[in-house]
Formats: sequence, structure tokens, C-alpha cells
Amino acid sequence: MVKPMVGLVGRRRRFGDLAGTPDALAGLDIDLYFADYTRGVIEAGGFPVHVPIDVDPADVIERCDALLLAGGTDVDPGRYGRAPETDLFLPEAERDTLELALMDGAVEHGIPTLGICRGLQVVNVHGGGTLEQHVPEHARYDLDPATEIHTVRLASDSRLGSFYGESITVNSLHHQMIEHLADDYRATAWDDSGRVEGAEHESLPIVGVQWHPEMMRGRSTDPIFGWLIDAAVASWP
Repeated sequence: MVKPMVGLVGRRRRFGDLAGTPDALAGLDIDLYFADYTRGVIEAGGFPVHVPIDVDPADVIERCDALLLAGGTDVDPGRYGRAPETDLFLPEAERDTLELALMDGAVEHGIPTLGICRGLQVVNVHGGGTLEQHVPEHARYDLDPATEIHTVRLASDSRLGSFYGESITVNSLHHQMIEHLADDYRATAWDDSGRVEGAEHESLPIVGVQWHPEMMRGRSTDPIFGWLIDAAVASWP
């Protein structure tokens, strides 16, 4: 069986940011993301495809069967009409531009899309929503990334509810969250304080979560990756 291709965008960094790199190569650009994302796609039956920062987004939309918008640095607050309130993870303009253009294509062509952490935030900003720029109690960088931190409540009549039931205990590696939800989306997961931990498009196959399912111990059987691959296959003519 042909495996659906899932486009995945990484971060643009300098090679010199990595320890032990030769000085002569330090100024070269690299694109990178955690391999856990690709492992989640592979385990669910998909074929992950690296999407370079410099690519024409139209080519990605034409060739990929689904998109996975991964975690990373902050979305530029200017994208949702706000001034910066934190400099913890500085925005990367090129990545914002590419991923927002990919969302244009996903919405126009109904391409299945999974947003994880920053990915959910990109989805929300693309739809016209805003972000709460600093929620430090959720940024548990002091623990193993698979550590289950808090329980998320899920809407029973939602995709996320069908995946996980009434609730799920998740990890927590973000310092920003949805503030105002974008039009055409509905919140379908919440933390104990009522903040949005997951959202879905009202009519299109677009789902986002604030936690990191790819870093949790149940990744190989996590239904969210299976949904992405199944939705990609279902979109084939």
C-alpha cells in the first residue's frame, strides 16, 4: 500500500548553534525538528517528508497528502496585532511565513492538518485568533518531556473526544496558549483553569493540541497520528 506523505516543517538554525561543530561550517543554515514527530507519522503508517524553510508552499500543497505543524519558537505577535510581551523564544519570520502560507493551502484544499504545540498556535493565528504570550506554569522544561503533568478535559462530540474519551493526562512544554479562538474553530480540550488545550476546525480536517503526543510514552499507538494518516488516505480520489 502506498503511504500518504506528511509534510513537516522544522526550525531554521545555524550549524554553529550545535556543540562541537567545525568553525568553518558554523555559519551554515540547518533545518531541524525532533525525530519524535517523524516516528509518530511512521508508526501510524505515513511517510514523513521534510519541508525546507525556502520551499514554495504551493509545491508542498500540491504534493503532500497531509501536514504536521510541529512545536518550536513563538509566533510573531505582530501576526495577530500585538506587541511582544516576552523574548523567551524569539520568532522566526521565515517559518511563520511558510507555515501560514501552508495553512492557506490546507484551508483552500481541505488538506488534513495536525498542529502540535506551536502548530496549534499557528492554526489559531492563521484563522484570526490571538495568543496568551506567557503562561510559565505550563512550561515544564525541568522534567522529562514524557512526564504527565495535568489532565485535559475533552468534548465528547469532538474528534479529540473520540480519540481519548472524557479526559487525558498530558505532558506540558509550552509557555504560550490560545487567548481568543479563531473563527470557524471550536475548542474541544481544556485544562483545569479553562484554558484551551485543543481545537478543531468546524468543517475541515484540521486538529490542534497544545501538548506533545509525539513525546509521550504512548506515541506508537496514539490515535491522533492514526487520524492524520486515515484522513490523508480518505482524501485520495
